[in-house]
Amino acid sequence: MYSIRNTICTLLLSLPTVLFGQQVLTIDQVLEEVARNHPSLQAFESRVRSNEAKAAGAKAWMAPMVGAGTFMTPYPGAELMDDAEKGAWMFSAEQDIPNPSKTKAKEKSVLAQSAVIQAEQKIKANQLRARAKELYYGMLTLHKRSAYQQESKMIMQTMKKLAEVRYPYNQGSLGMIFKAEGRLYETDNMLLMTAGEIKSKKIALNALMNRRADVDFTVDTTLRVGFSPLASLDTSYLSANRSDIIQMDRSILAMERNIQQMREEAKPDFRIRFEHMANRSQMMPNQYSLMGMISIPIAPWSSGMYKSEVKAMSFEQEAMRKEKESMLTEMLGMTRGMENDLRNMEKQLRNYEDKILPALKKNLKVSMLSYQENKEDLNTVIDGWEAVNMAEMTYVDQLQRFYEMIVEYEKNIER
Repeated sequence: MYSIRNTICTLLLSLPTVLFGQQVLTIDQVLEEVARNHPSLQAFESRVRSNEAKAAGAKAWMAPMVGAGTFMTPYPGAELMDDAEKGAWMFSAEQDIPNPSKTKAKEKSVLAQSAVIQAEQKIKANQLRARAKELYYGMLTLHKRSAYQQESKMIMQTMKKLAEVRYPYNQGSLGMIFKAEGRLYETDNMLLMTAGEIKSKKIALNALMNRRADVDFTVDTTLRVGFSPLASLDTSYLSANRSDIIQMDRSILAMERNIQQMREEAKPDFRIRFEHMANRSQMMPNQYSLMGMISIPIAPWSSGMYKSEVKAMSFEQEAMRKEKESMLTEMLGMTRGMENDLRNMEKQLRNYEDKILPALKKNLKVSMLSYQENKEDLNTVIDGWEAVNMAEMTYVDQLQRFYEMIVEYEKNIER
């Protein structure tokens, strides 16, 4: 009696550690931390700001050119007729003036790339979200597996104790005791393996949340993950919600901006040059030269470059449109197939929960009662125990595949 009271007191004292030593994280909290703290998503934000900085400088002009030298200066030793032939000092300034429509087209092209990067960020966020769900749901199934294993261990411990009590009265064999002991050690090994897998997934989740690997937490084991198919699933939904399709749309738009920028190459650029000549002779006045220039990009020998680029990018743009159509068709078919598989798996899991496992557990209870009444031997109980264990592990494995397929389905529809 005293030892029982001590055991209860010990359990009560350790209860706060069990309850409050680990932080319980819900799936929503995990997903929020991943979205907020993962370094790769922050890197995309820096790339977007980089592109915006490039766009701010898209309308900048080339730096002006200045020069100084001599103008119409005779070579040393040349015979001069008068001072006017001494030449002059020349100072020049030159500025290229880009066509405004070209700089505007360049700015739009750079900003279109920012939109593509933002779509890439959403693709990465969807991948990280799916990975976090996979790990979280994996921990849920591992906790369920561990609970089944603990229950199996307690049952086998009870059977081993009964066998040890019966042995001195010639109601059981020593071999049965050792067989039960071996099954107990096997269960301990399985518990160790399950605990190791839980720890590995916990470390991986901490990494996704950008936390220290040794930060302890537990998942919400009361969570019930169900399958709810999307009623409005079609190509228009996928086109509007799939981030990779959105990225392709934005890439097509960015290609259109590049084509427009290349078409602007047919428009002329400008240049202005000013030259000042300070004559070395006092008899000659200072002089200047002011010249404006314009490029002629429509000349046949220069227009071929941008015309061929426009044609090549137009073909590339059309190829991207066809690729998008193909992706939408494949995604819809694959996602519809997953809906069918998930419905079938849901029915199989319900059969395990409502029929198979209850029937096998009833069989085990009957065997245990018969063994206690000395109507069956321990082998029969162990056979029933192994059948329950095998069915429970099969159920947990199938439940894990069910969760993984739900994650893949939600990744496909980005929900």
